[in-house]
Amino acid sequence: MSLTNETQLHEAPTAEPPVRRPRRSSRGSDGAPRTPAWLYAVMAAGLVLVVIPFVWMLLSSVKPEAEVRAVPPTWWPQTMTTENYDQLFTQLDFATFFTNSAIVALATAGGNVVFCSMLGYALAKLDFPGKKVVFALVLGTLMVPGVVTFVPLFVLTTNIGLTNTLPGMILPFVAGPFGVFLMRQYILSLPDELIQAARVDGAGELRIFFSVILPLCGPALATLGVLTFLTSWNNFLWPLVVATDEEKYTLPVALALYAVGQNATKYGLLLAGSVVVVLPVLAVFLLLQRRIMQGIAMTGIK
Repeated sequence: MSLTNETQLHEAPTAEPPVRRPRRSSRGSDGAPRTPAWLYAVMAAGLVLVVIPFVWMLLSSVKPEAEVRAVPPTWWPQTMTTENYDQLFTQLDFATFFTNSAIVALATAGGNVVFCSMLGYALAKLDFPGKKVVFALVLGTLMVPGVVTFVPLFVLTTNIGLTNTLPGMILPFVAGPFGVFLMRQYILSLPDELIQAARVDGAGELRIFFSVILPLCGPALATLGVLTFLTSWNNFLWPLVVATDEEKYTLPVALALYAVGQNATKYGLLLAGSVVVVLPVLAVFLLLQRRIMQGIAMTGIK
């Protein structure tokens, strides 16, 4: 081969390899899988469906009664007024009803936090005869509708003289099977070495429970407390049956009796009262929402 041919061979352009475009990763920068866009759309639609009734309630509470009843309804108030709130705080003994609701809800939530966590600790970490039977009874009680036990519970409350009293509204609900199951599942995830170390140091079961277990159960206790507070705060049927005097009414009972008359329902007053009833629960949830999410996520790890 001549020198010229060799030069031509060396100078001939070589074909460049095809450029491969990087594949779009289905994971984020932290390695976690990306959330599909359609899921965000579904969640946003669900959020709108949940929020709209509350926005409607808030806007309608500052409408005159005639506008609340208008057909077709108006979304934004044409005439804003505080008349409904004035009636709520002047015609009703609002302070008494609000105090009754707060006492009943706080006492019920506190009782559930203490007693359900105690029984949950016993079922999770202690060994005693009949432990599995007790846990089976707890699970079985979860399947019993509340209406089945309503009449026997009322008869028992009447026989021990607790009707028309705040303890009569509190004591039947200071512990429940859901709270026991929730705390038991959470306490199962706590390491046994902590309890064994406390026993080696001479701590009794009560000291172990209050000094070791409870400080570690913050998320579960917050979840149980908020859910129990919400249920008790919104409870209507039991306070309606137990309380016979106006001084013992809770806020939902008072609103229903005063807003729903014999001839017509005062929807504006009812909506204003509903806003006031919702605000404490919303405030408690916003303050403890992080712990609530942790408690729900971590319950049942073990």
